[in-house]
Formats: sequence, structure tokens, C-alpha cells
Amino acid sequence: MVSIQNHQLYRHIERPGWRLSWSWAGEEVIWDARGAEATEQGDCSRVGGGSRPHCCQKRPVMADLPPGTPFNQQVANCCRDGVLSSLTQNNLTSAAAFQMVVGQYAAARDGGGKEPEMPWSFDIGVPGYSCSNATKVPPTRTKVDTNRHVQVLLTWRVTCSYSQYREAGAPSCCVSLSTFYSSGIVPCPRCSCACQGSPASPQCVSGGEPAPAAGGGEPAAPLVRCSEHMCPIRVHWHVKVNYRRYWRVKVTVSNYNLVRNYSDWNLVLQHPNLRSLTQLFSFNYKPLVEYGTINDTGMFWGIRSYNEMLLQDGNVQTEMILEKSEGEFTFSGGWAFPRRVYFDGHECVMPPADQYPALPNGAPATRRRSLAAAACMVLPSFIALV
Repeated sequence: MVSIQNHQLYRHIERPGWRLSWSWAGEEVIWDARGAEATEQGDCSRVGGGSRPHCCQKRPVMADLPPGTPFNQQVANCCRDGVLSSLTQNNLTSAAAFQMVVGQYAAARDGGGKEPEMPWSFDIGVPGYSCSNATKVPPTRTKVDTNRHVQVLLTWRVTCSYSQYREAGAPSCCVSLSTFYSSGIVPCPRCSCACQGSPASPQCVSGGEPAPAAGGGEPAAPLVRCSEHMCPIRVHWHVKVNYRRYWRVKVTVSNYNLVRNYSDWNLVLQHPNLRSLTQLFSFNYKPLVEYGTINDTGMFWGIRSYNEMLLQDGNVQTEMILEKSEGEFTFSGGWAFPRRVYFDGHECVMPPADQYPALPNGAPATRRRSLAAAACMVLPSFIALV
């Protein structure tokens, strides 16, 4: 039994999903599989007998089965096309599993010839992830009724960690800013994700050209609306209204990608006033980092069957009302803008602080106080396979 668990709070795995591969230590064959299937059977001529194994490859690649798979081919937590939710959005669908019957295994020397040799060179098949070697851990125990536990023979553990720089050399989102007290809009920095026409730039179309339909199967090459930032995703933060005790912010996430819909998207924001979030419209919200009285990082995502999918060339938006924090609230010095923004686990490019909208000359700032605009945010950046 192979279990895959996503321990990442704000990063999920979308279609085409995970594809777990490894190298066998000996001449192992997979006779049968439930909950997943090998992408190739391989050459099974070396295996005698009337029945043919499910897979004879030295390095099998196992892919999740689709929803609607016949019940006799399923196991618990299988059959979601390789999609894993983030732990915050849905802990019930953040795990996957499949079962195999393996024959002709190589015996481990340190097990007295009675234990199989551990496979090696694991890969989860998702860009940005790299996996460790398998390690032996205490055997898994499962509770079967009120008084009884059962224990497996052996358990091996592999941990896969994520790096945004390993996945892509360039960012994939950017942030623009505006306020009610300034008529201008601070756009995403030029060439945030690439410079138009550069070798690293995705193909783009101008406003008058039709957008092609998104296809199925493997993800299509990026195709975005031509812009100065050339990012597939833009997050816009607008300081909308100033009340006596509260202030109101509108956040819009725009999809400039013309060949991709973002399902189960999420947005992570860091701002010191999030601990005083009073009301939120159209999004789900959960605090992400809490240390004592510090609660400055939150995760936002769509409402099921309403806006959980960010459509190509579309947008989703919310408004939030925050209570002014006594002793620190101010519109000066860029305090009203987020410190960091992440979309689907990718850090977005912020405008330079010296370009933030400024208060009109002579306008009083509420409780001026010097705050560091580049606050530090520590977030987990890995998932584990268990």
C-alpha cells in the first residue's frame, strides 16, 4: 500500500496530477494494482507462467485513476486524477493511495533475506518537487475496532520538497496597487514574469485577437494577454474606503492565461491588520501563521460551486472590512498594502516601495508610525510523502 500525503498548507497539485516513479533494486514485477495503474507494461517476456504481470519495467511510473473507476479497482483515497488539495483547503482530499502486488523482489541483506530491498530514486512527477531516498520507519499501525490494532510488516518513508526556482526560472504572478486617495494605479513592475519578445517570454496575443479554446490532456504551452508584466496572474489590491473605525479593501485576481483555468486556486496575503479582519465577501479565509498575538498571514480561496475555479481570461474578487489597529494603523509609508502575496503557492512580484501611492500633500496620516515595509514571513515550503 502506497500513501501520498500533501502536508503543504497552501500549495496543491492540479491536473495532470502526480505520477509516482521509482527504480526497483532487483527484478521486481507488479502483478496487480488497485487505485492506480502503471503507464507502461514493459517487456514481460522474462516472466513465465500463463498470466502476464501488470508492469515489468525496472522503473515503473504509477498514475492515479480517474473518478468513476469501477469499485473493484479502487482503494480508499484513490481515483481523483492525481489531484491533491492543500491541507488548509480540504484535508480529506489532500491524500491519495494505491495498492500493488509485487513479485520476484530482491531480498535485503540487512533483513536476513526475509525483507525486500528498498526501491530508490523516487520522483513525484510534479514540476518543482525533488524526493529523498526511502528510509525505514516504525511499521504502520491501524486501528480496526475499539480494542484492536493491526501492524504491517514494513513501512518506508519518502519526503518530497518543493522549490519555486526548481519549477520555473521566472515568477508567474505580480501585484498592482491603487487607493481611493490617489487617482493613479501602480501597475505590476515591467517584465515581472518576462519581457515581451524575450526567449523566456510566453507567447502572447493582443486585446483584439481571439483566445483559443483550452484543450484537455497535458497542459498547453502558456499563452497570455500581451502586457508589460507578461504574467499569467495579476493580483490587484485596492484600498477602497476609510471609515472612522474600519477600512475596506478590494482584492481582484485576474487570469491573463488564455489556455488554462485555475481550479481550487488559493491566495496567501501577509498584512499586519489581518488579525482584525471583521467581514469578508465571496471568499473563504483561514489564518495561516499564528504566534501568540501575531496573526498577519491569511489564506483565501473560492467558495465551492461559485468561484472555486478561476477561468481563463477571467477574474475573481472579494472585499474585506478590517478594524483599525489602535496605535499602528496609518495610510502613510505603504502600511495599507500587503507585505507579500502568493498565488497557488508561488510568490508574486510586488511593485517597489518607493512607487506605492502616496498621500496627497498636506493630508493627515492616522497615527503615523514607522513600520518596516519588508516584513519577514516564514512559511513551510515542502510536502511529505508518507
